[in-house]
Amino acid sequence: MNRAVVGAAVVGVAAWVACAGVQPPAEPPGEPRAAPRAQQTLEVTATAYNSTPAQTSGDPNTGAWGHRLGPGMRAVAVSPDLLDLGLGPEREIRIEGLDGTWRVLDRMPARWSRRIDLFMGEDVEAARAWGKRRVRISWD
Repeated sequence: MNRAVVGAAVVGVAAWVACAGVQPPAEPPGEPRAAPRAQQTLEVTATAYNSTPAQTSGDPNTGAWGHRLGPGMRAVAVSPDLLDLGLGPEREIRIEGLDGTWRVLDRMPARWSRRIDLFMGEDVEAARAWGKRRVRISWD
């Protein structure tokens, strides 16, 4: 059977069902659907850090929640106030001006707020070149 005939049959059945007053169920039985989460955005100060003993506490290759950090990873540390906004461990974020997504794998000290720290492995020069910037981050 060709597509035109099948399409006409489907339309005909739908019209017959509508004329007969038959209504499909509004929602299938079972669990109610969760509303889609709105994208959140926030302007923060972004700095960069390296996995060197001088810039971290404890093992320079382990984040605050035990995640291993290695070269080339797109990881960030977040200030404690951002945890309350849903930016906890493993959350993926997008950073204005940078490609791709970054994962929250580390936490900054309590003295910082509205701040993220981009992990730059052992590339101290790249971290210095990044410097300190205001950026917009977003997450779902």
